[in-house]
Amino acid sequence: MASKRYLELQGLSTETLKEELVQSKSNLAQLRFDHQSKGLQDPTELRNGKVEVARLQTEIRVRELKDMT
Repeated sequence: MASKRYLELQGLSTETLKEELVQSKSNLAQLRFDHQSKGLQDPTELRNGKVEVARLQTEIRVRELKDMT
């Protein structure tokens, strides 16, 4: 069964997905920096950030493949 976030991403435009990807990568970099410098109260935020980036990249790639065929 598809997650709620996955279904939400399918409804967005490709340009919006790319913008969210840039923002998510930036947020992940900031989380990594914060974790190294002062530590995070909830280290699972790093994992969630990585999953979000992967989810966005996957949806963008699926759309690229659909456009090729």
